[in-house]
Amino acid sequence: MSALPESLVGTTVAVLGGTGPQGRGLARRFAAAGLPVVIGSRSQERAQSTAATLAEATGGDVTGAENEEAASAGDIVVAAVPWEGHGELLAGLTVQLAGKVLVDCVNPLGFDKQGAYALPVEEGSAAQQAQALLPDSTVVGAFHNVSAVTLEDPEAETVDTDVLVLGDVREATDLVQDLAGVIPGVRGVFGGRLRNAHQVEALTANLISVNRRYRAHAGIRITDI
Repeated sequence: MSALPESLVGTTVAVLGGTGPQGRGLARRFAAAGLPVVIGSRSQERAQSTAATLAEATGGDVTGAENEEAASAGDIVVAAVPWEGHGELLAGLTVQLAGKVLVDCVNPLGFDKQGAYALPVEEGSAAQQAQALLPDSTVVGAFHNVSAVTLEDPEAETVDTDVLVLGDVREATDLVQDLAGVIPGVRGVFGGRLRNAHQVEALTANLISVNRRYRAHAGIRITDI
């Protein structure tokens, strides 16, 4: 286990939706890196069960709670919930998330016989919706294009991908780049302001198509930096 960057020392990460594949995978990697993690879920029992499994697997400090309690406990809070419940969940957590960095990795996607496709979002993107609902929080978009399968694979020592980090506050995007970097193989790369989150969220539909065609768990790499 490598030493944590100074910006993350003493930081607890809460993962809302931490019992789903993406949230569970991110929680696993954060815990393995030495960060205290709180798994959030609508069901406290499910959150605690997932936390116990991850704590045993990683040897890390992982606890579980309902989403409201998890949001209160986290210094950095990750939203990894289904798009259908995204707005309703965050609208109910304005007090718990005030003054915090909320990392939104939600992808508004639809699925039909032709595969995955991006859904229109009134605010422009899931990340922008989160910021509109949480005016006292700093929203950063990140982790949209990371394979949940790879994150959860205990045999995958590294995750070969870059993470595009989007936001309007430099200190917050720098912090989330550091958070991405605690996962071996991952590099956090600034991808622009929050208004650019839509195309990054939508890119996940393309990666799903790549994965289906090539039976892969593809990520992205940015060259020349």
